[in-house]
Order: sequence, then structure tokens, then C-alpha cells
Amino acid sequence: MYKGLKVIGVAILLAFLAVGLAACEDDQGPAEEAGENIDETMEDTGEEMEEAGDEMEEAAED
Repeated sequence: MYKGLKVIGVAILLAFLAVGLAACEDDQGPAEEAGENIDETMEDTGEEMEEAGDEMEEAAED
């Protein structure tokens, strides 16, 4: 009897997890989109600064 209840409990838990994950789709609010844009901008800026540093280093070697 307990084994049957355990199986049902696990099935219910999995159903709740599946519903929870389905609710976490790509529907992003404006704050999340703004955060992603900031992250991308910071990443791009960092890459550009690194490239500029490399160019300065190469120019100093010449």
C-alpha cells in the first residue's frame, strides 16, 4: 500500500515540476530584456577594450 502512495507522490511531484518548468519559458519582461541588453553591452565593451589594449601593446613594441 505504501509503495502505491509513494509512486503517486512521485508522479504528482513530477507533474508540478513539469508545470513549473513550462511556466518558465522565454516570456521575458522588460526588466529582464534590459538586463540582457546591459550584459551584452558590457561584454562588447570589454572585448573592445581588450582589443584596444592589444593594439596599444603591439604599437608599443614597434
